[in-house]
Amino acid sequence: MPTSINDPDWQKRNWFRLALSVKGSVIIAILPRVILCSIFGLVISLFYELGFSVSLPVLSGLVPSIVLGLLLVFRTNTAYEHFWEGRKIWGMLVNTVRNLARQIWTAIAENNSEDKQAKEETLRLLVAFAVATKQHLRGERSHRELEPLMSAERYQILQSMNHPPLEIAFWIGDYLQKQHERDYLNTYQLTAMLKLLDIMVDLLGMCERILKTPIPLGYSIHLKQLLLIYCLSLPFPMVSELNWLTGIVVGVISFAVFGVEEIGIEIENPFGYDTNDLPLDTICTTMQHNIEDLITLEPFVRHWKMTNNQ
Repeated sequence: MPTSINDPDWQKRNWFRLALSVKGSVIIAILPRVILCSIFGLVISLFYELGFSVSLPVLSGLVPSIVLGLLLVFRTNTAYEHFWEGRKIWGMLVNTVRNLARQIWTAIAENNSEDKQAKEETLRLLVAFAVATKQHLRGERSHRELEPLMSAERYQILQSMNHPPLEIAFWIGDYLQKQHERDYLNTYQLTAMLKLLDIMVDLLGMCERILKTPIPLGYSIHLKQLLLIYCLSLPFPMVSELNWLTGIVVGVISFAVFGVEEIGIEIENPFGYDTNDLPLDTICTTMQHNIEDLITLEPFVRHWKMTNNQ
C-alpha cells in the first residue's frame, strides 16, 4: 500500500491532510512577506478608523490582470517546463543505464575472474555516472558517495577533475573499446553500446542547459515589483467594506500569489535540495539496486561456455 506523501493515490485519499500539510509546502518561505502585507493592511484599517481618507476603490483594477497574467501564467509555466523536462531527462537516463548495463552484462564474455571483476566495476561506473551527474548539477565538491562505486585509484583521480561525469564516461568507453580489441565485442555490439553511452552524455548536457538557463534577471525583478505593488494596493479598495478584516483578507490573497511565485522559484532548478525538486537521490539509489540485481544474474555467454565445457 502506498504511504508516501508524493504518491498520487495517497494524495487522492488524503486531500484535506495534504492541503493542511506544512512539509513540502512553501508556507515557511513566504510567511514573513504574508505577515508584512497583513500588518500593512491593519495599518490602513487604523488610518481609516481614525478618519483618514484611504479608501481608493479605483485601485481595485490597477494591476490584477498584469500580476495574474505574468506571474501565474509565465512564471509557473516556465518553471514547470524546467521541472518536467528535467524529470523526462532523468527517466531517459535510468532507461539508458539499464539498457547499457544489460548489454554489457550479457554480451561481453568472461574467461577468468579478472574479466568478471572488470565487468562488474564497469556496471557500477554506470551508477557512478548518474551520481556524479547529480553532484555536478548541485555543485557539490565532495564525492564521497562515489567512493563505493569505483576503485580507490579512480576515486583519487576524480578528486582533481573539474567534470567527473565526463571522466567516468571516458572510463566506460575505454572499457568497451578494450573488449572490442580483445574480440569480446563485435563491431555492431560496440557501436550499439557506444551509442547508448553517447546518449548518457547528451542527457548530461541537457541537464546543464536547464541549470544554466534561469528566468532572465530583469524579468524576475520586474515580476517581484509588480507582485509587491499588487499586494500592497489590496487594502485600499477593501478597507471601506471590510474594516478590521482587511488585514486577514490581504494575508490570504498574498499567501496565494506569493505561494505560486515561491513554487516557481523552487522548481525552476529541479536538481537541488528543495522538497519540491526532483528526487535525484532516490533515482540514483534505484539505479544502484537495479545494477546490483543484474550482477547477481548468470550471463548467457558464461552459462553457455560452462554448459559446453561440461
